[in-house]
Amino acid sequence: MAHAMSDDQVAGELKKMTAFIRQEALEKAKEIQLKADEEFAIEKSKLVRQETSSIDSQYEKKFKQAGMSQQITRSTLANKTRIKVLSARQELLDGLFEKARGKLADYAKDKGKYPELCKNLILEGLYALNEDKVVVRARKEDYNVVKKAMKDAMEEYKKSMEGREVHVELDEKNPQPEGCSGGVSVVGGGGRIDINNTLDERLKLLETDALPMVRTSLFGKNENRRFHD
Repeated sequence: MAHAMSDDQVAGELKKMTAFIRQEALEKAKEIQLKADEEFAIEKSKLVRQETSSIDSQYEKKFKQAGMSQQITRSTLANKTRIKVLSARQELLDGLFEKARGKLADYAKDKGKYPELCKNLILEGLYALNEDKVVVRARKEDYNVVKKAMKDAMEEYKKSMEGREVHVELDEKNPQPEGCSGGVSVVGGGGRIDINNTLDERLKLLETDALPMVRTSLFGKNENRRFHD
């Protein structure tokens, strides 16, 4: 037969139960706190990574923009510099040919060289046309020089062409226009073919044909050019 607990025993048991419940509650609270701290740390780490990624992305974007801006600036400056250099070079070349153009009239006054030049210019036209009869046009002031040059050219042509003769006439009705620096035109084909061997025209051809060589002589070879004249 069970004995009834005394008041002290009941109080002791209640105290034990209260302590047990309190201990479980503390452990549960600690577990909840640890889990909350862990979840907070995970969320915090996630937010930090997101912010870091966002900052990195913004920085990379700004860095690329700054790089592109810098490239555009460098390219613009390089193009401006290149244009200035090319412009200065062209001015120099234009100046050289302009000086040469100014000296053409002086060359025509050279009594030692000019008659020989006229003969060779006429001969060049004779060989190119390969006709029995041609017409030469010259400046009025050169008529006497050109008449002798025509005679000499016909003789040399006959020798070089193994006796073949050519008749050359001076077209005094159609002289070279005012401002012409000298030289001649050799006309064949019944007036349809005109070989312009005036000094002015030869200089124009020189500007076109010899320009690459002159440019290289003055400024050196351009390593950036893929194609050459």
